[in-house]
Amino acid sequence: MATHTSTGIAARSNVQKASLAVGAVFLLVGVLGFVPGITANFDQLHFAGHHSEAMLLGLFQVSALHNIVHLLFGAAGIALARTAAGARSFLLYGGIIYLVLFVYGLVVPQDSAGNFVPLNGFDNGLHLLLGVGMVALALVLTKGHARARA
Repeated sequence: MATHTSTGIAARSNVQKASLAVGAVFLLVGVLGFVPGITANFDQLHFAGHHSEAMLLGLFQVSALHNIVHLLFGAAGIALARTAAGARSFLLYGGIIYLVLFVYGLVVPQDSAGNFVPLNGFDNGLHLLLGVGMVALALVLTKGHARARA
């Protein structure tokens, strides 16, 4: 729900600001995954699969596919931030997706073909934090808004 300022420009709600911020971080991470030096073992970056030994910040195993997913996710967060409902949906359902990825990362062995993104232990921990954080932002920043409209 946007409010209008004295200039007539709609101000963003907190959930929209959160969606923009999260989207921007995902875009940044997606870009950094393609930058040698920030991504260690850049010469071992594969399109997909657990054989990609590229490590974003020396910790997070990435592939070109992984980076592209971050770029697309970031673009979605920014695009959906146009409305409060879109921003809430991005944070809520995006958070749920990251919680599913966390479970997937725990279940699928790191050296298997199923680890096609690829994911390592640091990715799994980050996915848990992202999932919980995004869902919490969606719920906390829109708490009471449904009742106000009813």
